[in-house]
Amino acid sequence: MGRNRSIPVVVLGVACAVGAVLALADIRTPVRMLLTPLFLFLVPGAAVAGLLRDRDPLSALTVGAAASLAVNVVLAEAMLLFDAWSPRAGVATVGVLSFFLLVIRLLYRGRAPGEVEAGTK
Repeated sequence: MGRNRSIPVVVLGVACAVGAVLALADIRTPVRMLLTPLFLFLVPGAAVAGLLRDRDPLSALTVGAAASLAVNVVLAEAMLLFDAWSPRAGVATVGVLSFFLLVIRLLYRGRAPGEVEAGTK
């Protein structure tokens, strides 16, 4: 990744992390109103788009945006259905789910799409 591309990625990553920390620590500040939704909409989409790194970039971006919206809507619906609405729990759940998607991406990083592990046949 080139230097020109990595700077905005790092800045967005830090902004998302700050938004999550502000929501989890329940710190009341006007910046929280911007950074927490940024975390909720960017992190799941980036995690899903990272799994599709060998696809067309526009397709990966589209699927990532749709997956981010789906994760947030399904989580909100489940929290309302079970009468367990909590913004802190929502942020934590989105963070944990995105972390698991990142772990999956890191586990399968070196493996080619059609490659099969030895001994599985």
